[in-house]
Amino acid sequence: MKIPKIQWYPGHIAKAEKKLKETIKRVDLVIEVRDARIPLSTSHLHLNKWIKDKKHLLVINRADMISDSAINKWTNWFKERDKTPLWCDSKKGIGIKEIYKAASESRVSIDIRRESRGMKARSIRALTLGFPNVGKSALINRIARKRVAKSARKAGVTRSLRWIRLNNGIDLLDAPGIIPPDLDNQKSALNLAICDDIGEAAYDLDSVAREFLRIILKLHNNPVSNISLNQISKRYSIDLDKNFKDPDQWIKLASEKHTSGNQRRMANKLLEDFRTQMLGKICLEVPSEF
Repeated sequence: MKIPKIQWYPGHIAKAEKKLKETIKRVDLVIEVRDARIPLSTSHLHLNKWIKDKKHLLVINRADMISDSAINKWTNWFKERDKTPLWCDSKKGIGIKEIYKAASESRVSIDIRRESRGMKARSIRALTLGFPNVGKSALINRIARKRVAKSARKAGVTRSLRWIRLNNGIDLLDAPGIIPPDLDNQKSALNLAICDDIGEAAYDLDSVAREFLRIILKLHNNPVSNISLNQISKRYSIDLDKNFKDPDQWIKLASEKHTSGNQRRMANKLLEDFRTQMLGKICLEVPSEF
């Protein structure tokens, strides 16, 4: 069965993106935030065109949701492409000191460049940019050391551009999650849906859950993905090994055991269990695929 097209581009994001393109010209530093489970699917298609000669920090949030092996593999992959990622868990504050230090060091180089051009020193303007629900607001609250941005485990909480003054001479711009207007890469769109990085209105829940099972069966032999079929099988008391190739049958059997035969509720339970790490630390993208 072909999965229905995933598309999500609500009005507030379209409006914010238009304003963002105007504002980014006055920004010195871009702090791009991605999701560790899908570090490439949460890369914005037009980012390089937007930032041009701006300082750029690549922050990959939710490092706690994937294995150390996956972090090491992805770090090497990015370094081979001249980019050093900063890994963090914004909920627990892990990795925040390194991000704060990198932003402060960027400020020094920006001040030196401004001085060489005969310009006065001022607070540098930094922009946090990323897809919805990748943890930008939680990251800002950690960097600011206080709750200055709304944060919740759902897409679309931040709906307007907002400047936040930090103590180290940095003005931080909190922006709504930005998604390309056309999600042509449906594989990436599927990953975003599975990880809850786009709103549920964008996709068919049942289809996404079944596709998630197919991904699990495809990736479980790759050690970087860190998928344990045994752990998943035990959780639902239904065998899910390499010979089990029918997600429709699995959802049906699981719903009979756990949701009184309601397959939609079972689909939702499966995705929520993944999102809350009840199925383990699973990485849906592995460097060897790219």
